[in-house]
This record gives sequence, C-alpha cells and structure tokens, in this order.
Amino acid sequence: MKKIGRTIRRRRKEGKTDYKARLGFLKSGKPRAIVRKTNRYIIGQIVISDIAQDKVIVSVNSKDLLSHGWPSELKGSLKNLSACYLTGFLLGKKSKDIKEAIFDIGLHRNVKKSRLYAFLKGLIDSGIELPYNKEALPSDEEIKKNEKTADLIEKIKGGLK
Repeated sequence: MKKIGRTIRRRRKEGKTDYKARLGFLKSGKPRAIVRKTNRYIIGQIVISDIAQDKVIVSVNSKDLLSHGWPSELKGSLKNLSACYLTGFLLGKKSKDIKEAIFDIGLHRNVKKSRLYAFLKGLIDSGIELPYNKEALPSDEEIKKNEKTADLIEKIKGGLK
C-alpha cells in the first residue's frame, strides 16, 4: 500500500512562501512592513491584505538613496548596514498614513543585528510602531561604523524630515 501524503503547495516547494507565518500576518489585520534582500539592493514595502489579495501601498528600493544624496561612487554598497537603515527610514517617511505594522522578513534567516534589523531600526526611527526585541537591533555605533556613510546618514535623515 502506498501511503498518501499531503500535497506541498507550489510556492512552498519553490521556497517563496511560508504559509503558516503568512496566516498569522493576515489574522492580525495590520499592514505588513516587508523587507527583501537581493544581491545588490534592499527592497522595502508596506503591504495591506484584502481577501487573499495583497496591495502594495508604498515601495522603496535602496537604489532610491542615490537620488537623496548617496554618492554615486558608493553605489556598490547599497546593501550595507547604513544603506539598510536609511532605506527603512525612507520607507517610514514615505508611508505617512501607516502608523503601525508587522515586520515580515519572509524566508530570510533571522540573525540579530543584521541588515534586516537595521532596516527595522530605520522604520522605528521614522515613527512607525512595530513589535520588536531591542536586543535584535544593531546599535547606532554599528550603523555609523563606516566614516564615509556616518555623515551621509545625518545628512539624508535631515533632508527627509
């Protein structure tokens, strides 16, 4: 007798969706602050869900930092800790109507003080309320460790306020 098992959904098999986590996000009824890493950039979105359909409210790419004063000679470092922090801050400032959200890192690894949590710190500093653990966030010293980007952070944050 052949044992009949459960069919694995296509997006789970492809490594794209964690359905258990997604159901938890949908039950909360709050918007999701989504962050994704690519090989060159960090992408952030504020998404609301309505009857199994996601609607992107605001989207930001770390490439957008170039238009906000990030020097073009540093465009190869658009996914470092400072760029992630500023991308999160930019997303928070662009989403004026959203006051609270839930942080969604998808299937990325949950590593404390990583780039994903630098993005979260930028969102929090911009005024969006999110549930988080303070131990997971990188410190200001870690974000401003690079001298080239430390001055840029203050300059770009000042221009966004």
